[in-house]
Amino acid sequence: MTWAAWPSLVAAFIVACGAHAFAQTKQNGSIRGVVRDKDFDVPLAGAQVLVVELGRRADTADEGNFVLSDVPEGKYTLVFTKDGYVRQVKSEVLVGAGALTDVDVELSAEFTELDELIVREVLELLAGTELALLNLRMDSAALLDSIGSELMSRAGVGDAAGALRLVAGASTQGGKSAVIRGLPDRFVSSQMNGVRLPSADEDKRAVELDQFPAAVIESIQVSKTFTPDQQGDASGGAVDVRLKGVPDAPFFELKGQLTANSDIFGNDEFLSYEGGGVDFWGRDDGGRAPQLSKLGQSWDGAVGTSPEDAPPEYKFSTAFGGTEELTDGVRIGGLASLFYERDASSYDDGVDDSWWVTKPGGPMVPETNQGTPSDGDFKTSLFDVAQSKDSVRWGGLGTLGVESDDHAVSLTYLYTRVAEDTATLAIDKRGKEYFFPGYDPNDPQGTGNEPQNLNAAPYLRLETLDYVERTTQTLQLHGEHTLPFEGFEAGEVLKFGKPELDWSLSHSTADSLQPDKRQFGALWLASSYNPGFPPFVPPFTTPELWLPYKPGANFNLGNVQRIWKSITEESDQYSADLKLPFDQWSQRPGYVKFGAFADAVDRDFDQDTYSNFGDAGASYQESFEDAWSEVFSEEDHPITESTLDVDYRGDQDLSAFYGMVDLPVHERVNVIGGARVESTDIAIENFPEADALWYPPNSGVPTQLNPGDADVDFSRDDVLPSIGVVYRPLERVTLRGSYSRTIARQTFKELTPVIQQEYLGGPIFIGNPGLDMAEVTNYDLRCDYTPYEGGLLSLSLFDKDIEGSIEYVQRYGLFDYTTAVNYPDGELEGIELEARQDLGHFSKRLKGVSVGANATFISSKVTLPDDEQAGFDLPNIDAPISSRDMTNAPEHLYNLYATYDVPDWGTQLGLFWTVQGDTLVAGAGQSNGNFIPSVYAKEYDTLNFSVSQKLGKFLTFQFQAKNLTNPAIEEVYRSEYIGGDVQKTSYTKGIDYSLSVTARFSF
Repeated sequence: MTWAAWPSLVAAFIVACGAHAFAQTKQNGSIRGVVRDKDFDVPLAGAQVLVVELGRRADTADEGNFVLSDVPEGKYTLVFTKDGYVRQVKSEVLVGAGALTDVDVELSAEFTELDELIVREVLELLAGTELALLNLRMDSAALLDSIGSELMSRAGVGDAAGALRLVAGASTQGGKSAVIRGLPDRFVSSQMNGVRLPSADEDKRAVELDQFPAAVIESIQVSKTFTPDQQGDASGGAVDVRLKGVPDAPFFELKGQLTANSDIFGNDEFLSYEGGGVDFWGRDDGGRAPQLSKLGQSWDGAVGTSPEDAPPEYKFSTAFGGTEELTDGVRIGGLASLFYERDASSYDDGVDDSWWVTKPGGPMVPETNQGTPSDGDFKTSLFDVAQSKDSVRWGGLGTLGVESDDHAVSLTYLYTRVAEDTATLAIDKRGKEYFFPGYDPNDPQGTGNEPQNLNAAPYLRLETLDYVERTTQTLQLHGEHTLPFEGFEAGEVLKFGKPELDWSLSHSTADSLQPDKRQFGALWLASSYNPGFPPFVPPFTTPELWLPYKPGANFNLGNVQRIWKSITEESDQYSADLKLPFDQWSQRPGYVKFGAFADAVDRDFDQDTYSNFGDAGASYQESFEDAWSEVFSEEDHPITESTLDVDYRGDQDLSAFYGMVDLPVHERVNVIGGARVESTDIAIENFPEADALWYPPNSGVPTQLNPGDADVDFSRDDVLPSIGVVYRPLERVTLRGSYSRTIARQTFKELTPVIQQEYLGGPIFIGNPGLDMAEVTNYDLRCDYTPYEGGLLSLSLFDKDIEGSIEYVQRYGLFDYTTAVNYPDGELEGIELEARQDLGHFSKRLKGVSVGANATFISSKVTLPDDEQAGFDLPNIDAPISSRDMTNAPEHLYNLYATYDVPDWGTQLGLFWTVQGDTLVAGAGQSNGNFIPSVYAKEYDTLNFSVSQKLGKFLTFQFQAKNLTNPAIEEVYRSEYIGGDVQKTSYTKGIDYSLSVTARFSF
């Protein structure tokens, strides 16, 4: 039986358990008690007892006694209130099957309880628990999935990106940006506390979720359907990272953790370089500043990798906060959280190969460049890769809040800093071995070392030293108010209550600083026997020799590049939502809601490149084991400035207003509908250097770029409707259906028609000023069944029709380049299955055991433009393709978990397994008249285990093991025209083992 079959079997088992629960009658328990006046020791009649999780209430009788019968077995929170008394909260009240639980309380006088405030406090008390998030899911107007801090801790995830993978239908791209139901970043609105965040990603406007540690996250809520009060680009969904808020009671927490990775611990071959690594605070000490005073001379600093001992891995965090009751029913509170993490990763088993098909129907062969095999002078790209990354992440969260029964205002500030130093060594020996089987580099007369073959697929050594600092900070002011206006009536149809106003103001920034990224390339020629031309030229042997490997066909470039790049993006945002709650003609609640939104984003991009241009005649006589990069900085290799870079300033202004209504038209039916009017304005101003080039529209020839030539001014208005129906045919069954239209926007990079390269000689991207936004029509259907409190069985169907889908294609002019175009149409459809079951509901022997599973199956297709289809029909390609899968859409996603709680012992265990199916990374293309098949990321899985144990009242120890299966992360070429898969890339992550201790004190 394959691993892939297990989720279906487990899901079937859980569904069967759910059906059994629906059919059986289970004996429930009861809660009883007496409420007394603490000051006079007399019974209190008329006090209210609320079971938060069930929403059930009971009033005390004349003798202060109460009884809540038919309560399902479980753990509950009770809230006791009475006018003129301070409310009390009793948490973790255990109710056994058929058992009677006694809870007696005493209430003190002095405080007039305000019901609205009680509800808010109780919600905050339960925030982050799976039960609270399940209740939120059932009450939401949209299709909502969530994961809370409780489950995140058990799963051992360290940040928002890792947590997102536990949500049904969610994955990440590059381990950073969100992909929901197969739709990547441009179709997903990523937010924090409901606020859009800026992004310093060069290629896309995607929030990098790996920046936000689990220590500051209360929950992650994923809305999978669009409603008018959401952002217009929430086609795949809206991912909202909810930060921890003001606590219900004062506390102090301190946590420390040590980690060991199987590929790193004790490793003395961890790649770094002289002057490399990250300092404690993740800030460059100035040693990576441009050496402008030495232009035209050799520059200091290593250009190659060197081994060293692996750095330690650890993290610690602290949090503290509390609340204070003031006079007149006002509560004030705050929370502060600080976190710090030192992390590392390394592998030495990586592969990065480039292959293509040179003859229709022929096999895949190594891709060649800078010549062809028939020339006898060419290069291949069959690299064995080793890479090590050293990183530090730290930051803090601060929240202040003031609230009463009618008003709540909070101020939140979050700062995160991530510094990463990555050293990569890529060696190509296999190219020579492919074209000359049995090749021996130590035999001057051996095959492949003849003078005529010496330059055919020589050994290559590429080294990259990449240090990056990323920061994100956001300051958010939120308000929630019940306005002091009396309700009004609209005839006998609607009776409106007091209006509710929510608003937010925020200023956020994202920065990426890449100082002195260094790239070094060298090729190596073995010693070669030359028979000469006796008697005039006697036989001789040429020595082993290192020569510059220049990264592109432009031989004016040097083999060393040093790049300084900075991206700063700022966002000023506001939103306001006015909600008018009402009771309709049969006293059922609904609401009318209006709102406005604006987001002004400014981005500054700056890049400066330096290289050893014209470093002619450079060479180094040594063996392949004695790398040239080790001595290169000690030699004379003058560095000068490139004049090809293009900086830019981009502005994106979004504004919107909307209206919607949630109307109960029947006891079991709600209709939710409305529309959002959203305006998009994008402007780009380029600042070219002297020799920068661009491609004018409808021109295949690069032209000198002058200021103003390639600037962009894009504007568009959209009306985005949404209508949904919620139908409850049975008490515990909810059906939801919706229709909506949404959009997907272009990025700054995709609109600018200048020649853009991450590094000189690297892949070229040219933007398309005629690129339009994509339009998405969404259809969604979901059935949720909650057989008992905390249990869930769910089935969802979704279909998305995309008009003008933005995709990347290869174009051919004087050179090959990539650009963005609007494909005619695309479609993505799928099914989601989800189940959560408390097995203790079925058997006392399984008390404390909970299991959950979800599976998403996705089918996608985009239709290629006519000109791209015609390119695949050419005789030299002969690989007809009219459609393909959508990029970044996994064929399937599985999540399976089991947890076991033993409250009496303070023990918790958790096992979490996730699987991401095959995913298209890049569509098929052409290069130099050869066919390049599509590239797919192959299915891989992750298995995490955790166990935590309380020791005494304050301490908790936790052991975690992550990525226990340690699969190879692979990409392959795949096409019906090449037979089986051909490997492109591969690497492994190793297994993480960690031990942590947490001390928490409540006051």
